[in-house]
Amino acid sequence: MSPTSTLCAQALRMLRGGRLILRDVSLTATPGRLLVLVGPNGAGKSTLLSTMAGLLKADEGQVVLDGRPLGSWPPRELARRRAMLSQRVDLEFGFSVEEVVGLGRSPHLPDSMRDDRIVDAALRAAHAWGLHGRRYTALSGGEKQRVQLARVLAQIWEGAAAGAWLLLDEPEAGLDIAHQHFILRRARACAAAGFGVIAVLHDLNLAARYADEVAVLAGGALLRHAKPEEALEPALLSDIYGIQLRRHAGGAIDAL
Repeated sequence: MSPTSTLCAQALRMLRGGRLILRDVSLTATPGRLLVLVGPNGAGKSTLLSTMAGLLKADEGQVVLDGRPLGSWPPRELARRRAMLSQRVDLEFGFSVEEVVGLGRSPHLPDSMRDDRIVDAALRAAHAWGLHGRRYTALSGGEKQRVQLARVLAQIWEGAAAGAWLLLDEPEAGLDIAHQHFILRRARACAAAGFGVIAVLHDLNLAARYADEVAVLAGGALLRHAKPEEALEPALLSDIYGIQLRRHAGGAIDAL
């Protein structure tokens, strides 16, 4: 892992339809840690994540990876350094599971033996090996999500030493409780292996349990960025969600 590797949002402002989606958001993430973005609907979480991935461009401010603005990175080089799993990935072609995961290798120079090995390893890491050989379009929503996780893992599989980034937009959506916890454990494992991991989550208890750091957003503004026990403060959360919340001694958060 590069000791200088960081992914930084610098004073991001984004206006859409006459509404400020991001309000001067500055946020720095580092490899080796799982940063979770939380906040109510419309807080700007997914917009911030997509902007930090380079998929959206802010009206003001910039995103910088390792001291270089994202716009200065060649697309293939950037694709080898960061991968994003969106909330929903539509794919209607009759690809096999392995072919879908293999799409993650497209930014890399072709090497069939290496790519096959990485696809196999990524399927196992995503607990999707049992889907091997099936058609992607025949899978359930949760199964597709696991295959898509394997795809983005394959994209950056060899990037931990360089400080590669895994960006997850509501990765638990559509999954049962067992797979929700699995995918967050996988995110933690990626961070422990040296990747930078940023995830958007709606479930505050999952954030409290798995995050190394939590960034709280509301109305497009970053209100707090701290350790979970500091960021997920009941008074702050109650204010932004509009419902009285409390935190139990064990860390669980629920409504009064």
